[in-house]
Amino acid sequence: MRIATYNINGIRARFETVTAWLGEKAPDVALLQEIKIVDEAFPREEIERLGYRVETHGQKSFNGVAILSRLPLDDVVRGLPGDESDEQARWIEGTVIGERRAVRVCGLYLPNGNPAPGPKYDYKLGWMARMRARAEALVASEEPVVLAGDYNVIPEARDVRNPDNWREDALFLPATRAAFRGLENLGLYDAIRLRTQAAGVYSFWDFQRGAWGRDNGIRIDHHLLSPQAADLLRDAWIEKEARGGAKPSDHVPVWIDLDA
Repeated sequence: MRIATYNINGIRARFETVTAWLGEKAPDVALLQEIKIVDEAFPREEIERLGYRVETHGQKSFNGVAILSRLPLDDVVRGLPGDESDEQARWIEGTVIGERRAVRVCGLYLPNGNPAPGPKYDYKLGWMARMRARAEALVASEEPVVLAGDYNVIPEARDVRNPDNWREDALFLPATRAAFRGLENLGLYDAIRLRTQAAGVYSFWDFQRGAWGRDNGIRIDHHLLSPQAADLLRDAWIEKEARGGAKPSDHVPVWIDLDA
């Protein structure tokens, strides 16, 4: 079961990029972030013709997440528990039925949090606390679980080209990184770090200041795996070359391959 997470930075702006990628790479499951469109307007039929079931949790012009699955998909839930007043579309989960076993997949778009300090950063940390509570319940199920998406978290200094440039940014503040470690402390595993300990492994390059050409990147797109999912991990990799393609997103797909 190959699962990719991909912040597409707008389905309207990247429709041809995304459909070409789906046709060429054919992930079994694609978890999309920043679809930036309401559910009713998502180009469902075009993607269904590529062989995918489409489940979205959309929002006009901002945020929005989706699960695209070529495998059977059950029990889809939209929205992160813990705050009924939260109207931002940032969480979707469902159970993918593989050839050998089922996997619970959670697609997420964690808040950016800038400027920090301030209400946006408070929302980020509050959202991460709610995510931890949900993750704790999922880990307790003792089933294979994948929590994947744009975390807007740089976990360590080796995950950024120029750490000093990010010291005051919400993505790299100590409280942000501590909250991410709190997720790992539940027993979740960072899939990329199960495969490589190298520095300079990035998933995002800003559109500004020639970041891509200078490889001035950060790693903020992650798959966190429950112990049962980690046991199934065959491989994990970042599709870096996508950043140099036609009309790219500022993020690239990050992949895992599970024996499921």
